[in-house]
Amino acid sequence: MSQFWKPGAEKPRLLDDEEGGVVFFPTSSGGGYANLERQRQRLPVFRYRTAILYSVETRATTVVVGETGSGKTTQIPQYLKEAGWADGGRVIACTQPRRLAVQSVAARVAEEMGVKLGEEVGYTIRFEDATSTGVTMIKFLTDGVLLREMMDDPLLTKYSVVMVDEAHERSISTDILLGLLKKIQKRRPELRLIISSATIQAKSMAAFFQSSSKRRRRPEGEELGPIMEPAVLSVEGRGFNVQIHYVEEPVADYLRAAVSTVLLIHDQEPMGDILVFLTGQDDIDAAVQLITEETPNRRKNSSGLMVLPLYSGLPRADQELVFSPTPRGKRKVVISTNIAETSITLEGVVYVVDSGFSKQRFYNPISDIENLVVAPISKASARQRTGRAGRVRPGKCYRLYTEEYFVKEMSAEGIPEIQRSNLVSCVIQLKALGIDNILGFDWPASPSSEAMVRALEVLYSLGVLDDDAKLTSPTGFQVAEFPLDPMISKMILSSGELGCSEEIITIAAVLSVQSIWASGWGSQKELDEAKLNFAAAEGDHVSFLNVYKAFLQSGKSSQWCHKNFVNYQAMKKVLEIREQLRRTARRLGIDLKSCERDTVVVRKAITYGFFANACVSEASSHDGKYKTIRGSQEVYIHPSSVLFRVNPKWVVYHSLVSTEKQYMRNVISIDPSWLTEAAPHFYQKQRPNPMLH
Repeated sequence: MSQFWKPGAEKPRLLDDEEGGVVFFPTSSGGGYANLERQRQRLPVFRYRTAILYSVETRATTVVVGETGSGKTTQIPQYLKEAGWADGGRVIACTQPRRLAVQSVAARVAEEMGVKLGEEVGYTIRFEDATSTGVTMIKFLTDGVLLREMMDDPLLTKYSVVMVDEAHERSISTDILLGLLKKIQKRRPELRLIISSATIQAKSMAAFFQSSSKRRRRPEGEELGPIMEPAVLSVEGRGFNVQIHYVEEPVADYLRAAVSTVLLIHDQEPMGDILVFLTGQDDIDAAVQLITEETPNRRKNSSGLMVLPLYSGLPRADQELVFSPTPRGKRKVVISTNIAETSITLEGVVYVVDSGFSKQRFYNPISDIENLVVAPISKASARQRTGRAGRVRPGKCYRLYTEEYFVKEMSAEGIPEIQRSNLVSCVIQLKALGIDNILGFDWPASPSSEAMVRALEVLYSLGVLDDDAKLTSPTGFQVAEFPLDPMISKMILSSGELGCSEEIITIAAVLSVQSIWASGWGSQKELDEAKLNFAAAEGDHVSFLNVYKAFLQSGKSSQWCHKNFVNYQAMKKVLEIREQLRRTARRLGIDLKSCERDTVVVRKAITYGFFANACVSEASSHDGKYKTIRGSQEVYIHPSSVLFRVNPKWVVYHSLVSTEKQYMRNVISIDPSWLTEAAPHFYQKQRPNPMLH
């Protein structure tokens, strides 16, 4: 067993470096165990183990800067446990921005510790809890889940250490979490924080946690509590040299360029896995299909390619294929979203193909439209992607953009999500945690005041906030209890009064999974025909009910799903989520009733949640054009909707996506009189609309 630094023992040598942080020289490391133990000791972070434990012992906050792949995510929680931070029933928390990372990291750590996942090492993501109370010592969870835990335990009393991993990704939940943890530290100085981040954000993270209060002392000079000033530790990555190749001319179609680059690497380069960065599930499925179709036509070693997708909605079995070692004589091609940029390390990758794009959320508070846009990545992201190629041996990165573009036009770092998102869910979370002065909240990056005002306005119109911008009782508190978008929560609350809660909870569960349809790229026609079997004239939400009923009637059969182009994994998830939502509803005293076949009350309940997303068809329009009632935005029904081409006069939608047009997704037809009934104050403030009055 290697030595940790114990308080009172001789301290590890340390030097101040010119950056004002601290550079630690590792003390000698201990001997090896079996294979896994040896692997653990080969990780770069192992040399810094004593230094990290010393810093956590003596400081309230430690910022660990480490390249992806240094082992910090899997090892630091284990070091903390070995040093006694989980003794006496305490728990070590490690947060990740993404669900997939939470699951894969927890599984890896459980394997290394030789324990069963869900016992000493567990994880919690939204709608899934694999932990055991009193047994779990190391708990991996998403930032969002830890925020929800604060609603029951505002000071996070069961945790001794909270490690916020991948903090540089700056998701909304990460930023709120950092602000709240800073507040908790004032009340609970014994809580230790480890903020793990890529280089670019480390200084700003340390500055954020910098506190004027230095170490507090007892009168007789005994030290009390940790030093509040953060330490910055740099953990060297185990990077090999990576050659970067740029394209000579800008590419017209990054998807096809990525596919041909993969085939070129496969033909001309020595063995080694390929990691391709694309933007989302549609792109990835298309690329998998294209490579699979292309390879048989090629002369050379085409049989050696294993093409695997990687994105957050992927079923568990498919995820495991990505992480399993590549069989001898084969070459794995993993086609991924930016999830593999920082959250997940894939051993064996020697070649990276970087499209230069990722899907990012951009919200315009003036038009109230949140777009999921395919946008250029930042230099920071490009460097992260490149680094994935140099993990096991020198690698190559193929950037599908020009060097001039990288140098002159690419932004240095991305915009934090909080500055480009709809803040409705974020505001209600803070309100539920008792933070009323939201504008005075200590943010790592301030959100725009327009987005704040719009969020407050929507929550006020939903009856969640009162005139003093405090949570209303009971509605506001009930809405905050559901781990859902407040509009969906409001829809569930209304369904209790309207007598259709069973149906609405099913709809809410379906809206919480990525898609219940099996997207087999290339079989669009069959998929569209399959959808017609369930299509309801009223719209998509009622069609979901038809799918759900038929799935239950089939005895929850996977064969039935396959035959009807329904995603079996997604339906299983819908059943789980539905059960959880029913439990929450029951706890809140919502009457669980079915309206049988009365779709009017179902549509009414949806309108009560989504009245802000109401649209009316343009009288003269033959091309399916709608205008939003709020901002007179021009929108269209998405081709995937059952109401595409039907064009009812009045609709509400669940979300807007922006491609060449603004498209409404998950659309339901409504009666306009329900709008004034659902939110009289909301629609009276607008300029008079003759159709509504």
